[in-house]
Parts: sequence; structure tokens; C-alpha cells
Amino acid sequence: MVLVTGAAQRIGRAIALELAAAGWRVAVHYRHSAGPAQALVQHLNAVARPGLPLPLPREPRSAAFCADLADEAACRALVPAVVREMGRIDALVNNASLFEHDNAADFSFAAMERHWRANTGAPLLLAQALHEARGHAPPRHEGGSAVVVNLLDQKLWAINPDHLSYTLSKAALEVATRMLAMTFAPHTRVCGVAPGITLTSSEMSAAEFDTAHRMTPLGRGASADEIARAVRFLVESPSITGTTLLVDGGQHLAGQARDVVFLAREVLPAPPR
Repeated sequence: MVLVTGAAQRIGRAIALELAAAGWRVAVHYRHSAGPAQALVQHLNAVARPGLPLPLPREPRSAAFCADLADEAACRALVPAVVREMGRIDALVNNASLFEHDNAADFSFAAMERHWRANTGAPLLLAQALHEARGHAPPRHEGGSAVVVNLLDQKLWAINPDHLSYTLSKAALEVATRMLAMTFAPHTRVCGVAPGITLTSSEMSAAEFDTAHRMTPLGRGASADEIARAVRFLVESPSITGTTLLVDGGQHLAGQARDVVFLAREVLPAPPR
């Protein structure tokens, strides 16, 4: 069974669907997106997958769990709640993330703390809880060890000055990924996936998004489904730990001076007045 944080929408939803299609029972974590989370759970519990037995009445394929991961008490309570309802957790995907813009000119302790709690502290506490909950119990999947996959960011391999607090929090998580892999071996593997330009957001227009994709060395970024397949690969690869897959169309090779959203705006012609 796998716990996916921030699983109700976007990349988290794609990861939940990919792992469920591979036979994993999925605990769907959300914070505010109760409707999409419950809809995803209903879908995962209703769809029959060929060759997979129906779950026992006390073992649903999926269930939703609400928690504000920036709250330490709520974060610490999440894994025990999932274990009580769904049984032992074999995998954790730390997908939930805070992404707010700041830079060196407007950096503050408050901004750093918000990002640290959500993007660094929460994944660390959840990985700790998974490792402790698993103990030395016999494995339920090939390879034997539990596994944690942290969602990072390609920009850690091609630093630019935008989104300072977010970048620092993800940089800390990347270092923590390697440290935890060393600490928790051989019973828990810890890996990372670093997406590049993947989904549009409120910060980008459709034209800017298309331009940003074309600015990568491969002329395309990644889709949410490709990120999900990379996560599944790591979850199901028992010899991989302490490393990160960059799934970004080569974006990290481009050496961009600013975040891609700003570069795309510079490339596009100015809108008519």
C-alpha cells in the first residue's frame, strides 16, 4: 500500500492512478481538495483491474485522508491514521508542495518557514514515520524494503534566483533524500524525482506554457503521466536508493538565468494595446 501526499489533483493524481493501475492500494492525502480527493477514491475503488482480486471488506483499494502537513502534529498523525484504516504502508510519495514566489529582495523568515514546513519538514517526518511503522516486518512486494519517493525540482541542477524560499526548501529535501537513504538502509529506500515544466498554473498563460516547453533541449517538457511513470519505476526498483531522476526534457541542461515563466514572457510578443 502506498501513501501519496497531495494526491487529489494534478501530478499527485496522476501518480495515484499510475500506482493503482499497477496493483497498489492508494491512500489519498489532501489538505483542501476534499471533493477531488473523494472522487478519486471512488474511482479507484470502483475500477476493476484485470488479474487483481477484489479487496477484502476491511481493505479498501483507496481511502482519503485530510491533513495540513505544515502542522507538525497533523503531519505526525497522518501515517498512524493510514495504518489504522488501510494496514501497513510499503511506499510513500511526498508530492504535496508549497510554491510561492520570492527572491533575495523580498525574502523573509516567514516565507522560508512556510516552505520549510511544507516542503522539507513534512516529507522528513512522514519518511521517519513510514520507516518506524514498517520496522523489520516481512515484505509484501518484490525487493523487500519500504520506499520513499520525494518530488523535487529540476532547477536544483540549474539554479536561478527566482522562488528563493521554495528552491532552498527543495534543495534541503534533495540533500535529505541522500541522508535518509544512508540512514534507513537496508530497510527503507529513499529516492527523488525532479520534474521540469509539466503542468500550467495560474502564473502562466497557455501561450507562455507552450513556449516554455519548446525552450527545453528536447523541445518538450514532461507530462504528469511521465512523472508518474518515473515514480512507479523507482517504487518498483529494489536496487535504487539515494538518487534522483530528472524528468524535464533536458531543462536542467539549459542554464536558464531566470525561472522559465519569466523567460517565456520575454520571448513572446507583447500583447496588442
